[in-house]
Amino acid sequence: MTGFEINGASAADMALIRDWADEEGWNPGNSDRFAFAVADPGGFLVGRLGGEPVACVSAVRYGTDFGFIGFYMARPEVRGRGYGIQLWRAGMERLDGRLVGLDGVVEQQANYRKSGFRPAWNNVRHEGVPRAAADPAEEGEEVEGAGSGAGAGLEIVDAGALPFGQLAAYDRKFFPAPRDAFLAAWVGLPGRTGLAAVRDGRIEGLGVIRPCSGASRIGPLYAASPRVARALLLRLAEHAPDGVVAVDVPDAHPGATALAARLGLTPTFEAARMYTGREPDIDLGGLYGVTSLELG
Repeated sequence: MTGFEINGASAADMALIRDWADEEGWNPGNSDRFAFAVADPGGFLVGRLGGEPVACVSAVRYGTDFGFIGFYMARPEVRGRGYGIQLWRAGMERLDGRLVGLDGVVEQQANYRKSGFRPAWNNVRHEGVPRAAADPAEEGEEVEGAGSGAGAGLEIVDAGALPFGQLAAYDRKFFPAPRDAFLAAWVGLPGRTGLAAVRDGRIEGLGVIRPCSGASRIGPLYAASPRVARALLLRLAEHAPDGVVAVDVPDAHPGATALAARLGLTPTFEAARMYTGREPDIDLGGLYGVTSLELG
């Protein structure tokens, strides 16, 4: 392994990592790397062989006691030579002492178990052009556009127009640690749309859609009920250039899976959400789509 070294990712490396993920079929967001970089600037590691990048991993620290592993890749031509495991160990060392989560692809889950990870649920990607039809039990809730003064009904507004402290507090219901810098970038980056569902001044839902090389991805998708999730998803889908969207739905929330099916979305990919310790206490019943398989 002479000539192999591990160091922090540069801005150019972050663009390269995005391209590698695209080659793996993960369909990363076109601008995700800009939000990723502010989440934890030191959290992205690259392995170089003779100065050339050949492998990567992200080991992002959130708050004081949580971390997330992602982007664990080695180029096909160097696989099986031990470079990837060196990066893995460096990433896990960076997160030592924290509860660590990841979203593991099917073929790697046995290896993650050996490293102490245990499955919590599967995030199943559902894709397609959502249809407005739903079962009759979901009909009848008033949903109006931004600035319409919906009163007792639900109002869909630009998430970026809400006080950020209110938005960050809402995000904390569904994620194990504060991630304010990441969230601000995630919602506000050019080219993406963030919408919130508000009733009587309270946030009852949040969703973000972003352009990708394939289907436009929606994440997060939080909601107080299937009706609210449906309203947000359909409104977000209006911003998909070809109408095709993808949502990573936790199968531990049957209502979210049922909603995706009712809207005509089809499962195409899955990854296991796994943790090194006890599953975090989050509002899984309000989680209709995770933010990112790479950073949680």
